[in-house]
Amino acid sequence: MGLLDGKVAIVTGAGRGIGRGHALLLAREGAAVVVNDLGGDGRGDGNDLSPAQQVVAEIEAMGGRAVANGANVADWAASEAMVQQAVDVFGGLDILINNAGILRDRMSHNMTEDEWDIVVNVVLKGSFAPSRFAAAYWRNKFKQTGEQVNAAIVNTSSSSGLYGNFGQANYGAAKMGIAAMTITMARELEAAGVRVNAIAPTAATRLLGTVLKDLPEIPEGQHNPYGPDQIAPLVVWLCTELAAGITGQVFAVSGSRIQLQKGWHPVTQLDANDQDWTIDRIESLRGELLADYDTGLPVFNPQL
Repeated sequence: MGLLDGKVAIVTGAGRGIGRGHALLLAREGAAVVVNDLGGDGRGDGNDLSPAQQVVAEIEAMGGRAVANGANVADWAASEAMVQQAVDVFGGLDILINNAGILRDRMSHNMTEDEWDIVVNVVLKGSFAPSRFAAAYWRNKFKQTGEQVNAAIVNTSSSSGLYGNFGQANYGAAKMGIAAMTITMARELEAAGVRVNAIAPTAATRLLGTVLKDLPEIPEGQHNPYGPDQIAPLVVWLCTELAAGITGQVFAVSGSRIQLQKGWHPVTQLDANDQDWTIDRIESLRGELLADYDTGLPVFNPQL
């Protein structure tokens, strides 16, 4: 008996790395899995269904149920068809894990329009499009039955989105957008019984190889704080009933630690007191406004 027996999940970008770990652990806990992966490289070029098919074969070898999907998650119609595939093949949908992503790193003063557009398209739109059609499926089911659907979405943000990182204005903007989208959809879908959370993972994958450098060699059999398989337990936990009531949250996670992240919040406040704002008035209140001002930028530490 698994924690997710009878459940159906979609995992995007599941052919390798972190997404593969999600798909395998979901299957071990009893879920049927749609293994989505376009099969492109880290820049989003090319396509190859074989990574997704290999993960399907691994799941089937352990006695689980899975099907491959090679859709581009940024394609509106393809995302709709992917959700329908889960329903047609396995009889429903309970879990969506948005993991697919690419990088086109470039300093902002040199970035091309194409480098901006493709990353925002794949990372941000590619997380929203599957979520949009999964949400519609669950909302319709809720309306028909009047019962909460007990479903879950887990999105993938990043330290680049939460803290910013050199050369990743496109990726960071998209990943911060995912955090905001997570909170918004959590509010919208709570009544229907859908939990929406996000993670900001750190692991040694081909994408994170651009920021995780000179990692130590970990002997086989020892705990690997950078192992991609260290991310899946939190994600799968968020998809189970053990995480009932947890929604609209962002967790940073690695093999070293898990952090609950706190979003934007006021640190100082000026009240108008029925007076118009003027430049002179704001300047006169500068000390109050910037009382807790920290002159340093947030520290980017992808290694947590």
